[in-house]
Amino acid sequence: MDQFYEEVQEPVSPPGQYFNSSVICSYVFGFLEMDVQIDDSETIPLIKDVFLPINPRFSSIMVRDQDGKMRWKRVQVKPEDHVKVPKFPESNSPELYDQYFGDYVSSILTERTPEDKPLWEIHIIKYPTSNAAGGTIIFKLHHALGDGYSLMGALLSCLQRTDNPSLPLSFPSRSLSQHAKKSMFMKLPSFISSFFRSMSDFGSSLVKTRMIVDDKTPIRSGYEGTESMPFTLSNISLSLDHIKAIKSKLGVTINDVISGMIFYGLRLYMQEIDYVSSKANSTSVVMLNTRNIRGYKSVKEMQKPEIKGIWGNKISFLQIPIPKLSQSRVSNPIEFIRNTHKLIKRKRGSFSVYLIGLLLDLEMKLRGPEAVAKIIYKTLGNSSVVISNLFGPMEHMSLANHPVSGVYFTMTGGPENVDITVMSYVRVLRITFRTLKGFIDEHKFKFCMEKAFDVIFKAAMEISQTPNKN
Repeated sequence: MDQFYEEVQEPVSPPGQYFNSSVICSYVFGFLEMDVQIDDSETIPLIKDVFLPINPRFSSIMVRDQDGKMRWKRVQVKPEDHVKVPKFPESNSPELYDQYFGDYVSSILTERTPEDKPLWEIHIIKYPTSNAAGGTIIFKLHHALGDGYSLMGALLSCLQRTDNPSLPLSFPSRSLSQHAKKSMFMKLPSFISSFFRSMSDFGSSLVKTRMIVDDKTPIRSGYEGTESMPFTLSNISLSLDHIKAIKSKLGVTINDVISGMIFYGLRLYMQEIDYVSSKANSTSVVMLNTRNIRGYKSVKEMQKPEIKGIWGNKISFLQIPIPKLSQSRVSNPIEFIRNTHKLIKRKRGSFSVYLIGLLLDLEMKLRGPEAVAKIIYKTLGNSSVVISNLFGPMEHMSLANHPVSGVYFTMTGGPENVDITVMSYVRVLRITFRTLKGFIDEHKFKFCMEKAFDVIFKAAMEISQTPNKN
């Protein structure tokens, strides 16, 4: 057994090395809000029997072999070393527990986990908050272990459907686009157009990454080293039914509605703080999952040799300019959504995402992971906001017979001042904001996002039905 645990295992993937370098140390945080008081007596058995078997990386550390290559090395895991149960001052005020919870989360967002232990932690907050009557469980997972898809799939594999644990969780379906259904002959003109558009997008992305920097605005300070500064976490919950209603009215996609609302909210906040900044040049970096699969995989499926390749960091990004807030768009937010739809549709038809991935692979081979980490860091630092989204289950979940009332996530490690993550759960969309403390007014920021959605929903409901182009 000792020999097994000293054995050097699989190589660390290139993205795994980017995200655990001297330049970037990135984590994915998953939050489970519980409906009933947390009983943590089963925590250690659950970690040993359910969590650790999901992937060998949860029982491994990074080491450098004799050839100087980074590899995963299996080690003995002491689950109790990875579980944190903080103590807050006793109080009868939910508002005070919200404050204690916020301060605690802010403190763990920028802390690094020890390199001599597997790169994950579980924080069990056994105090009620406004959103979690029974407490909150926080999974802190290093990005080197996998991307949001991998890690969220791992977490969801630990949960069961509340209504029927024997049934698998289900997720929103992804229908094939009309473009995918066309014949090859009909696709040719579109392919040629997409090719030239992709070359243009790829070229502009290179220029943006290396030379062009977003303006300094109320959402981009221009400070150096902000990734190690304190951040605040806040979020809003929106009705998925309302979002679908907007989608149907405008004939766009759900992603268009969400992106347009976020962009509109960003501009409202910028205008609220500094009117001139509503016309500033600002860019969003949208993180994308490049896997050609639907839904998440269970623990058993993840362990099958033929699909083990789905684990890891299969991501790329799009750089999308945030539409400027003209006077006409303030009075007509639907125009703002339609403009966002055109921008995203154009980018979505481009394969520059894959070209960027190939370029990073080439940089890795020629210059090593530290050089690629610097490129990623500069890309994020030159932009104003990073956006990422995951789709969650359509049914209510439970963890060890503890009903889960809410699910959300965030990411850390980049120099951006605003990080926005989006996740669906049952009929609710949770949008989480990680904002630079002391620079972003998180209360006003949250208010502007809620206002953006309310204004867009009201405007959409007042127009006549248009054909659905999803």
